[in-house]
Amino acid sequence: SAHHRLARVDIYEKLPVPFGLVRFGVAPDHPEVKNVINTFTQTAHSDRCAYYGNVTIGKDVMVKELQRAYHAVVLSYGAEDNQILGIPGENLSTVYSARAFVGWYNGLPENRDLKPDLSSETAVVLGQGNVALDVARVLLSPLDILRTDITEGSLAAIACSKVKRVWLVGRRGPLQVAFTIKELREMINLPGTRPLLDPADFTGLGDVIKDVPRPRKRLTELMIKSALEKPGEKEAARWASATKEWGLKFQRSPLEVLPAADGKQARGIRMAVTRLEGSGESARAVPTGEVEELECRLILSSIGYRSLPLDSSIPFDPKLGIIPNSLGRVQGAPGLYCSGWVKRGPTGVIITTMNDSFDTAQSVLEDLQMGVLNLSNSKEGFKSVRSILHSRGVHPVTFSDWEKIDAAEVARGKLAGKPREKIVDPQEMLQLISH
Repeated sequence: SAHHRLARVDIYEKLPVPFGLVRFGVAPDHPEVKNVINTFTQTAHSDRCAYYGNVTIGKDVMVKELQRAYHAVVLSYGAEDNQILGIPGENLSTVYSARAFVGWYNGLPENRDLKPDLSSETAVVLGQGNVALDVARVLLSPLDILRTDITEGSLAAIACSKVKRVWLVGRRGPLQVAFTIKELREMINLPGTRPLLDPADFTGLGDVIKDVPRPRKRLTELMIKSALEKPGEKEAARWASATKEWGLKFQRSPLEVLPAADGKQARGIRMAVTRLEGSGESARAVPTGEVEELECRLILSSIGYRSLPLDSSIPFDPKLGIIPNSLGRVQGAPGLYCSGWVKRGPTGVIITTMNDSFDTAQSVLEDLQMGVLNLSNSKEGFKSVRSILHSRGVHPVTFSDWEKIDAAEVARGKLAGKPREKIVDPQEMLQLISH
């Protein structure tokens, strides 16, 4: 709305509380990343912007109904499901998706009762992206680093955790890891832990990376340095006294989670040893026929997120897990737009997603200017949606309602010596604002 003086924007959100992945995805030891909330809050305070939480699109109100009420509808509901491994034993009780684990320590209502089993010394994270590193870091971090807005229950559980060693397993090699240098550096410098990087994985890579793009080059150089060079005095001392460790295992593709004697928990994972065909980003992992087993009870699957179709009236590509679109314009649906992970797949960080939303907004503005959006018929916006919601017994939560919840969380945090204690039960949130 910054670029259009008359535009009014209403934001609908499934949960009573706003901010999505910034609140529920960003790790508690990255509070600075959440500063973007301040920008969002400023926007929400504009008199041309309104927030309606506790409204599930596709259930409480359908997209078709939104389209009748608004000139333009933008879908930016992200990727709320996780990719499944599709292997036997995946559903054993000590195997969790990283998505659910992150939701659990971040107070996402649907994951609040996860109660992950942290009683074993070794944990395996399948995947080598930033989320995999987040999960490993939270499992191994000293408690004082985590004591920000992590939930009370998960902080207590992590305080009693027996996990000492975390393996991050990837199907491909060091040149294909998906995490970024900031996250890797943080992991290497994590107090009380030491990295286990096998020199054999990194010898000879120095020559190969001469021509790769700079971010990938710097990332690989940092891994090579940690694996092959003698650590400095301070680092050596820290690693010598470390009680916990983490490592990267390459060219391993999960075949089966092995059940323990009770048939309920996992006791390990069987993996295919792979070789790489091709090079760089497009390299494929092909099984060699050799197989390896790794003993572990706790297994976290971090192989990516996926979007789900919202309601049957919207085009959706199940293979790519996105809404088919060009520059954010939904194919064959004038006046309907998409943005974020549901638009281009679950990759990138907050800033990539923000830039992406600017692109979609640009498409909406262009369509306004070109007359693609018919403004001659007036639309009622929230007024007509409110009566639909009312008739279905749905009570939307406003931004000032959220600010009451926010104040309560900050007050509870203060008592616990933390910046915030999240409320994890939506009913409790609604009681607080007496809906």
